[in-house]
Amino acid sequence: MPSRTSVPPHRRPPLVVTADGDLLDDLLRLAAAGGVEVEVAADPAAARTRWQPAPLVVVGADQAQPCLRARLPRRSRLVLVGRAGDLDSGWQVADLLGAEHVAMLPAAEPWLVDRFAECGVDGAAQARVVAVVGGRGGGGASILAAGLAVTAARGRLRTLLLDADPLGGGLDLVLGWEQLEGLRWPALSGADGRVDGPALVRALPSRGDLVVLSWDRGDLVAVPAEAMASTLDAARRGRDFVVVDLPRQFDDAAVTALQAADRVFVVVPAELRATAAAARVVAVAAPHCQDLSVIVRGPAPGRLRAAEVARALGLPLAGTLRPEPGLCRGLERGEAPAAGGRGPLAELCQRIVTDLTGRPVAGVA
Repeated sequence: MPSRTSVPPHRRPPLVVTADGDLLDDLLRLAAAGGVEVEVAADPAAARTRWQPAPLVVVGADQAQPCLRARLPRRSRLVLVGRAGDLDSGWQVADLLGAEHVAMLPAAEPWLVDRFAECGVDGAAQARVVAVVGGRGGGGASILAAGLAVTAARGRLRTLLLDADPLGGGLDLVLGWEQLEGLRWPALSGADGRVDGPALVRALPSRGDLVVLSWDRGDLVAVPAEAMASTLDAARRGRDFVVVDLPRQFDDAAVTALQAADRVFVVVPAELRATAAAARVVAVAAPHCQDLSVIVRGPAPGRLRAAEVARALGLPLAGTLRPEPGLCRGLERGEAPAAGGRGPLAELCQRIVTDLTGRPVAGVA
């Protein structure tokens, strides 16, 4: 597993991927000279869950081919580093891996110190990324995702709500935003490079501090993992808070979003069959994320307790949702979840956003 250092809540450390002890010593020395600590992963398996969130990834020459074989998603700010002789075909490998630079030591040491230092300045702060997935179909994950995004935006956090479920009908409908102009996923499905964050925000449907990337009601278009990675990278650089609504069946794009998430919530109705279905979702999701927890939604027809659901899934209990009869009626009228700041959903969303960002979010003004 990667070794983790203590970092501010809105900033992730650079990731170093190498099993070469001598090279690691050099890179740790250069990172210290740049004023940052790093996470270290010996191989792609240990790096996978931190690959996307890291502001900078440095891959040692010894792990270049293993990273290629592991088919880790392409990302920006990736550096391949080694010594003369280690990277005889460095640029070819770098191109296949998606690396932006090849750094040869010792000549590139001052340049690497500068790259590490860029990750330590206040301007390099990264958005918090939260993902939500339903333990079973109709479990309420999309409503929670929308509620979290609405709550974060009410707290003056620049927020992106990202719809990663192509079969979900569109989160713009959940918000009542289907008439707003702006890009939907089909227009971005070909993005395989660096996406300009401010340009993306300007192009999406928005109100106040909340922007939404959703689906239209046209033909189903597959989103490549590269497009998801580029979009999330732009969101981390240009937003304060990102909420991803995940599908229950994970394609490559959904796995990329899972790996980028700081926390993942599984929403499970308090029912025996829903818990059994959620166990399958958890088994698939767990290898791709480090912080997975469950939110249990009532009512409980068989009086199944939230703690029992969490125990059955082997996950910490992040919260519960009591029945809220007026919520569905409001959705049909085009009212966004948690927009009023009152009720069980709004209260849970306020607590989650505060816990993740350290910024208190009040209820109704």
